[in-house]
Amino acid sequence: MSLLINIESAEFNYLLAETKASKGNLSVQISKLKEVNYIEVNKSFKGNMPLTTCKITSIGSQAFRAYVEEIKKYLKL
Repeated sequence: MSLLINIESAEFNYLLAETKASKGNLSVQISKLKEVNYIEVNKSFKGNMPLTTCKITSIGSQAFRAYVEEIKKYLKL
């Protein structure tokens, strides 16, 4: 979510490289975020290769910002 909050969208491989997560772990996290409508997932092809692109939704953006505010309160920042 922190990667998606300030960009329009991101490809799976970008998220994979930035998070250093395994493909399976990242796929599970993407599925969970999609289920609660925090992100939109677009599956297409780039040439002959599958391409998964993720985009944060307004609900996801609001939830992330609320999470950051709660963390700030907890840390007394």
